[in-house]
Amino acid sequence: MTRSITILGATGSIGASTLDLIRWERDKWDVKALTANCSAKELAALAIEFDAELAVVGDETCLPDLREGLSGTSIQSAGGSQALCEAAALGADVTVAAIVGCAGLAPVMAAVEQGKTIALANKEALVSAGDILMDAVKRHSATLLPTDSEHNAIFQCLEGNDLADVRWITLTASGGPFRTWSHEQLAEAKREQALKHPNWDMGAKITIDSATMMNKGLEFIEAWHLFPVGLDRLRIVVHPQSVIHSMVEYRDGSTLAQLGPSDMRVPIASCLAYPERMDTACRPLDLPTIGELSFFAPDEDRFPATKLAREAAVAGGAAPAVLNAANEVAVEAFLKGNATFTQISAIVARTLDKELPRAPTSLDEVLAVDAEARQLAMTMLEPA
Repeated sequence: MTRSITILGATGSIGASTLDLIRWERDKWDVKALTANCSAKELAALAIEFDAELAVVGDETCLPDLREGLSGTSIQSAGGSQALCEAAALGADVTVAAIVGCAGLAPVMAAVEQGKTIALANKEALVSAGDILMDAVKRHSATLLPTDSEHNAIFQCLEGNDLADVRWITLTASGGPFRTWSHEQLAEAKREQALKHPNWDMGAKITIDSATMMNKGLEFIEAWHLFPVGLDRLRIVVHPQSVIHSMVEYRDGSTLAQLGPSDMRVPIASCLAYPERMDTACRPLDLPTIGELSFFAPDEDRFPATKLAREAAVAGGAAPAVLNAANEVAVEAFLKGNATFTQISAIVARTLDKELPRAPTSLDEVLAVDAEARQLAMTMLEPA
């Protein structure tokens, strides 16, 4: 049976992995819409390859290039933030939400309101608007499937079990490229070094988040919304090999772990085929070659991001949205050479120390908190 799919963020790493899986079972998928921020030439080529009904660029200035790339085809094109929401609202059987940052919030909500299946790869939607998003999922009877390798692992380990029986949910973290670096080395870390993740091939923003450990802090907050066992039953462990993607320990002492290669096609395939399984071209695990698996407690002195995220979750209200916004500003500043690596977490901490806005109760209020926090974080970059 053919199913329809929309991919929000088709030219990013998640989008590329998803399209690779669709190539693997091309006759089973009808591509409704593909979107990108810009990358007009690449998006046009993908839309033509997959015979998409619609191609959308978030940056309207890229629309003329997209239209040129689609000339001679019947594929529709559009540009702008509203067009992204309209693409998300097409009612595809599966919508892969992989737009990075708060730019993905409104499109995710538009997809949820259709009451279909959303494969969520946008961390910020749950971090900044978790309560609002989960309430919408319930109201519209949508199915939310986590695409992050860690949350997808937890989802698989929980399948068929009762949350009341859970003792611990453990998120594993690779530790990033700087796991063994000293304070002094971290202060001198360069952009190119931070972008060389030892295990995963990801976009620039999430790769920097992995280096600071903020990605695990954001995932901690995501897990709190997705798997409501309480903050006191969520924990993080550093696992450099990235073979065990997360674990669930039950009250009888049993621990279930999901293992797999460091390949995002594995969790994405789990979402695309749910509740069944599908073939992939992923390389099987070779445990004898791996040899051993190791685990370490997080060092929140050198990598304070996980502590900041946990404190934001405990504070609740606007704090998680402020955390996320400040981190996006700080990461962008680091990538542009306007902040040092260790300043990323410091900027987030100083922003959270300011008086927080009131708790948002709607998507518009979340976006207002996000904008206010970004402005505040920007002032942290200005010379004293």
